[in-house]
Amino acid sequence: MTKQEQKEQRKQYWFVIKELTSREIKRKYSRSYLGIVWSVLNPLLSMCVISLIFTQLFHRSIENFPIYYLTGSVVWQLFTGATNAAMTSLVDNKMLLIKVKFPMDIFILSRVYTSLVNFLYSLIAYVIMLVVFRVPPCWTMALAPVIVLFLLLFSLGIAHVLATAYVFFGDVKHLYSVLLTLWMYMSALFYPVDQLKGIVRMVIQINPVFNYIDCMRIIVMKGRLPDVTQMIYIAAWGIVMYLVGFVVFNRHRNDIMKKL
Repeated sequence: MTKQEQKEQRKQYWFVIKELTSREIKRKYSRSYLGIVWSVLNPLLSMCVISLIFTQLFHRSIENFPIYYLTGSVVWQLFTGATNAAMTSLVDNKMLLIKVKFPMDIFILSRVYTSLVNFLYSLIAYVIMLVVFRVPPCWTMALAPVIVLFLLLFSLGIAHVLATAYVFFGDVKHLYSVLLTLWMYMSALFYPVDQLKGIVRMVIQINPVFNYIDCMRIIVMKGRLPDVTQMIYIAAWGIVMYLVGFVVFNRHRNDIMKKL
């Protein structure tokens, strides 16, 4: 295949991803009057509820608690939205996979890309809250796309593993739901890690999702760069997890088509 043909093929695949993303967004909000506005309202409403409940508990130990929570929440929602949606992508698009010769990864990529689009909409609410709570813009915020990129790689890796497993074991969806509940509480969305001690604190600090959240809080709320060690850590998790997912998915590619 010539370079020109490869370029045309990539354009076609990108077009398919955009069309699948558009379909997913339209389907998600098809029966809603507010539509995509919910992507903005949802983090705002969540922040209000959590702030009302926990501000009195943590206002002394966490400066600007609403932004602390909202920062963690938008990062968490990107991760869970991408992995949850991608898990069923192959089964949901079974007929397309059988009839049309598209690479299977496109359906996983489209679900992750859809979550990224929703995340970008939720940033509208996030920026509004930064203004409301007088968080000054800082040059360190320019590092946010890098953190998001590594998080997407991490999510893509897990998404490929989950999508592969779900084809063979439908119970993976329920098991992952339970795991996510535990994972959420171990990601310090609404409590300070500094107050914890022992093995619990250690487990949270090695949790990759917590580190993505923590890096985002550091560049936004503290106006400084994360430690080099922490940046290497989140980069390594993103790259390694993506490679693991890629290998697992490709090893079972033929088995997936047979099962579908």
